[in-house]
Amino acid sequence: METELGDEAVVVGGGVVGLTTAVVLAERGRRVRLWTREAAERTTSAVAGGLWWPYRVEPVALARAWALRSLDVYEKLAARPEVTGVRMVEGVLGETGLDEVDAWAAARLPGLRAATAEEYGGAGLWARLPLIDMPAHLSWLRERFAAAGGVLENRAVDRLDEVEAPVVVNCTGLGARELVPDPSVRPVRGQLVVVENPGVDTWLVSTDPVSGEVAYFLPQPGRLLLGGTAEEDVWADEPDPAVAEAIVRRCAALRPEIAGARVLGHLVGLRPTRDAVRLERESLPDGRVLVHNYGHGGGGVTVAWGCAREAAELASG
Repeated sequence: METELGDEAVVVGGGVVGLTTAVVLAERGRRVRLWTREAAERTTSAVAGGLWWPYRVEPVALARAWALRSLDVYEKLAARPEVTGVRMVEGVLGETGLDEVDAWAAARLPGLRAATAEEYGGAGLWARLPLIDMPAHLSWLRERFAAAGGVLENRAVDRLDEVEAPVVVNCTGLGARELVPDPSVRPVRGQLVVVENPGVDTWLVSTDPVSGEVAYFLPQPGRLLLGGTAEEDVWADEPDPAVAEAIVRRCAALRPEIAGARVLGHLVGLRPTRDAVRLERESLPDGRVLVHNYGHGGGGVTVAWGCAREAAELASG
């Protein structure tokens, strides 16, 4: 049942969380406008690695529930990878054991097993997970939104109270720091290197037990993404050559053929991290509804559909 204030909603923020939320609202019969300061291809979502797994997103229990709701969607979308950008791909979660996922994911992820010594040099978990080609997926979301009657507007917002609509949904990510304002939203900088794929068809995420440094490689159509970094409170959005060299070196230590791969480009994204995702409804003084859906850290694509559905329910009261 729609809110008594009307069926129009404005979603502010055009990354994966905003686009997915707009799609869910539009497909539930609302008249939705999506306001975005910049095209989806220029958002942090566009440079995300795209592996489904709750990473740096709190609170853990809720994030896992949202992730599983999203998994249901991604498994269906993987039937049309050339359209949706979603594929189910096998790989290894390093430094992860079966006991860590039994309580929440094992029943939903058939085929989970301990990685063999040939697959990974340490303790790891072999899994088949959604791997999302983010530029393709964002484009598909935009087309699905339009097909549901949604309207996309390139428009910057200085204050949420200037948005004239019965329902406003705030999906501004890092922008919420100034827009709400919410100083608890902080950037965690991630840098990736894009290389020609030398024949890698599985993904891997590895964490050095001593230094805590992360190395991962993700095979995407036409390229291989190498990462990564997690630099807290760093706002620099230009690639650091020294960091890029270190990323390639760490990944090549795991798969030697990566060392000679031709570099195609460099990516930097600022993850919008918060002590907990803010997913809640508030009533504005004039009776309008404001729903917040931001602070997803490094798990935006992982929890997008779960959070979008909950945000839509909050919008409807």
